[in-house]
Amino acid sequence: MAVKIRLARHGRKASPFYHIVAADSRAPRDGKFIEKIGTYKPTANPAVVELKFDRALYWLNVGAQPTDTTRSILRNEGVLFMKHLQGGVQKGAFDQATLEKKFQAFLDEKRKKEEAIVSKLSSEKQAAIKKRIAAELEVNKKREEAIAQKLAEATAAPAEEVVVEEVVVEETPAEAAEETPAAE
Repeated sequence: MAVKIRLARHGRKASPFYHIVAADSRAPRDGKFIEKIGTYKPTANPAVVELKFDRALYWLNVGAQPTDTTRSILRNEGVLFMKHLQGGVQKGAFDQATLEKKFQAFLDEKRKKEEAIVSKLSSEKQAAIKKRIAAELEVNKKREEAIAQKLAEATAAPAEEVVVEEVVVEETPAEAAEETPAAE
């Protein structure tokens, strides 16, 4: 049985959420799997990956083949690098202490990159908010100037007096009789 490490899609339409699973290569994408080893949410910025590191490493060591997307996820999480380092220990290139030191350096570098990305995103977001507020203040200032100009024009122009003539219309008794219906 050929085992693959792949993604099983979950979530609703236009909002994907994936389980990272070890499954038989003949099983359907969202079908039966051997073990769930993590989750992946690509819609978050940056993408959120929760992975059982030791189980993913186990499946790689017993021969499971990751798909292209899961390979990149495992590379970013350091699983493939750990497998590579374990190969070096088995061949006698270095010892376990060196492995741990190299892997810790990898994790520190990864953490710094993630922090840089998050800070860049937050600074861009703050800059966009400041720009939007500045534009809004400018529009408000223009409105205030237009209102002040209209008020100045209204107070500067002399008020024209409007004379309304009253017209008194007197009714004659004949007109009043025509308007009321006669009771017959």
